[in-house]
Amino acid sequence: MKGYKKYYGRKIMWYLITLVVAVVLNFMLPRLMPGDPVAAIAAQVSQGMTDRNAAQQIYADYVERFGLDKSMPEQFFIWLGNVFHGDLGVSFSMYPRKVTDVLASSVAWTVCLQFPAIIVGWLIGNFLGAIAAYRKGIMDKGVMPAFMFISSIPAFGIATILLFVFGIKMGIAPTSGGYGFDLIPSASLAFFKSILTHYQLPFWSIVLATIGGQAIGMRSMSIYELNADYVKYSRFLGIKNRKIIRYVFRNAMLPQVTGLALSIGTMVGGALVAEIIFSYPGLGYTLINAIKGQDYPLISACTLIITLMVLVANLLLEIVYGLIDPRIKTAQQD
Repeated sequence: MKGYKKYYGRKIMWYLITLVVAVVLNFMLPRLMPGDPVAAIAAQVSQGMTDRNAAQQIYADYVERFGLDKSMPEQFFIWLGNVFHGDLGVSFSMYPRKVTDVLASSVAWTVCLQFPAIIVGWLIGNFLGAIAAYRKGIMDKGVMPAFMFISSIPAFGIATILLFVFGIKMGIAPTSGGYGFDLIPSASLAFFKSILTHYQLPFWSIVLATIGGQAIGMRSMSIYELNADYVKYSRFLGIKNRKIIRYVFRNAMLPQVTGLALSIGTMVGGALVAEIIFSYPGLGYTLINAIKGQDYPLISACTLIITLMVLVANLLLEIVYGLIDPRIKTAQQD
């Protein structure tokens, strides 16, 4: 038990240090981008005005309102204090909307799209990879090359193919949006049906992009484990093949679990491709629009969410590894 406390304590300390560095970078990097986002807002407000002094006063007012007249360290500590109180600031590009309101309307779309797609792709890919390694035959010589080909296609390529074939040519699925543009969000059956219809192409583009890599990885790890010395020795001792295979695939799954945790942790960043191509109203689409509009608070908030998701996913992975991997258990007992 003492060894576990030391192991987890060291891991948590390093994750906290990483979090501090990541938070500083999340704040600093967007503000180092060239350009002046306040100038665009002030220009819209002062459009049609002929008094130059009044236009400059509007610009100065917005600079002060957003706190950009202060030094970078002052801005950082003000922003950090507000974050601890749940205030992520006001969006520059969608002024006067709060960043929390913008995120609240887009996070749910991304999670509902990405999480099920990643899980389904991971399960199908690992199942096919394990079957190909164990059964061989048509699965290994026919199905696996097909998935190797699919995995070589970039994510935007798969999404574009699905969009062209099923959306444009066959016309059986919508090409953009999260629901019909003629509908107002409500708890009606028509609205949910529209969401499900618009959900199909982005969902399957992510699933197909996930299956290939997972299948190849699982097949490689399974073949390696099937040829390991402990498998040959177990068979020599007469241990039932079903019991051996259970341990083989359990060991082969460990790297795949790592991949799953990282995929879930980075699903906001992975959402960019599908959401941009299909104009899906999720967090990835919001982030790319924030970058285009030089929206510092919104960029910092989006990247902060991505950072926290990655760190939490990896920390949970370390905890699970410490419990299921016998090598780590043995190391803590020494």
